Amino acid sequence: MNDRSSSLRASFITVTTLFFTWGFITSMIDPLIPSVRAIFSLNYTESLLTQFAFFLAYGVLSLPGGMIVARWGYAASILGALLAMVAGCLIIALATVLDTYALVLAGLFVIAGGMTVLQVAANPLAAALGDPARSHFRLTLSQAFNSLGTVFGPWFGTMLMLRGGIFTGAGAGTGAAMDNDHAAARTASLQNIEHSFLIAVVLLVLLVAFIWWARRRLSDAGRPTAAAVGIDVLDALKSPWALFGAAAIFFYVGAEVSIGSIMINFLHQPDVLGFTLEQAGKMLPLYWGGAMVGRFIGSGLLTKIAASRLLTIVALGATLFCLLVSQTQGGTAAAIVLSIGLLNAIMFPTIFTLTLERSSASSAATSGLLCMAIVGGAVLPLIVGRIADTAGLHTAYLVPMLAYACIAAFALSAGRVRLAQRVLSS
Repeated sequence: MNDRSSSLRASFITVTTLFFTWGFITSMIDPLIPSVRAIFSLNYTESLLTQFAFFLAYGVLSLPGGMIVARWGYAASILGALLAMVAGCLIIALATVLDTYALVLAGLFVIAGGMTVLQVAANPLAAALGDPARSHFRLTLSQAFNSLGTVFGPWFGTMLMLRGGIFTGAGAGTGAAMDNDHAAARTASLQNIEHSFLIAVVLLVLLVAFIWWARRRLSDAGRPTAAAVGIDVLDALKSPWALFGAAAIFFYVGAEVSIGSIMINFLHQPDVLGFTLEQAGKMLPLYWGGAMVGRFIGSGLLTKIAASRLLTIVALGATLFCLLVSQTQGGTAAAIVLSIGLLNAIMFPTIFTLTLERSSASSAATSGLLCMAIVGGAVLPLIVGRIADTAGLHTAYLVPMLAYACIAAFALSAGRVRLAQRVLSS
């Protein structure tokens, strides 16, 4: 029994490294956005195609990913997902050599495709590795390490991608005619992106070796069924609450990703902080770190406050904060926008659980639909980019403001349904 417990504990530690990995790589896209925007002379809409390419994979590949995990099992699926991520990083490195932005987008889609399969496998696996009564604790702990990855990812990406090259000196990357010096600086910045993703390749290869070594332990969890990985999402389409919850996840991920995506450029604005892009990039971990700290605070608050009520409070708070950011300047705007991460902390898991409690479809089908709704991270950033191009970055925050307002409506409705059920049962 002790040997069994030790094996499960070691397997859980192994799986938790995966949560850190996808948080780390996902958040590296945030500093990549201002980098490619300057290098390829893109507007905001064009540069935010990075998030479109990345999060589109969740909408397209969540269902096939579930089929892969059900067919291959946990260990093989995780190894295949990591190798796909390695391939995607190599495609981006090749794109910098060929000086092709479209290839960068292709690489991001491949990385996200691998990450989609990784998440489909890792979430139920983390829950399965141990006492079923403690499955929520294990999943929450793994998610905390995912948040830790989102703190280190943008810092690492900023240090490599937003320093030197065209980011040296005033006016770098403004799209002026390229003389020889600027061409050399641009090449150096492309190489910085290349080096960033080659380092990611090395880390992923080491992780592949580690998972390969631990594959037999992961196999102890058994082979997941189709239901366990939530691939039967058609049933969820018949449930109004599953659809409502999917819309809330769509808006949440879209808002969170949009804010993180334009954060560096926003803090770089002369009417905000006027920081260099590198300095602004080093501030971004405060946004993601707020989400990590907020999860621990939120966990405590959820023991005293109803989930629907707490979700209503933070969603309305985020709505107000986005409105204030759109109307204020200087350090005030910077402090408010960085604080939104703290309000984001409990939204995803709370929306998820509130939806599961109310959906008439199976938990697996509902979970599958909610995972597909992460595609909101592809759609809303493009809308934000278009508004930023036409009306400015401050005005663009009205998009996540409306998204958070929709989440608040979901939370209020969830609270009323729960109350009505108690009244009926009494």
